[in-house]
Amino acid sequence: MRPLLLATLLASSTLLLQGCVVIAVVDTAASLAVGTVGLVGSAAIGTVKVAGKVVGATADAVLPGK
Repeated sequence: MRPLLLATLLASSTLLLQGCVVIAVVDTAASLAVGTVGLVGSAAIGTVKVAGKVVGATADAVLPGK
């Protein structure tokens, strides 16, 4: 009886650990995806700022000042 109980507990804990591994992998993948989206957003904002400065400098050079 005792070996059967031990085998059942071992099998149950193995199944639970597999679930933890899946959760850990999904959590890591989600964190990487969120980080990547944040970096892409920052890059896009930086590009818009640089483009705005170029447009402003070009307008200052072309348009007569007051």
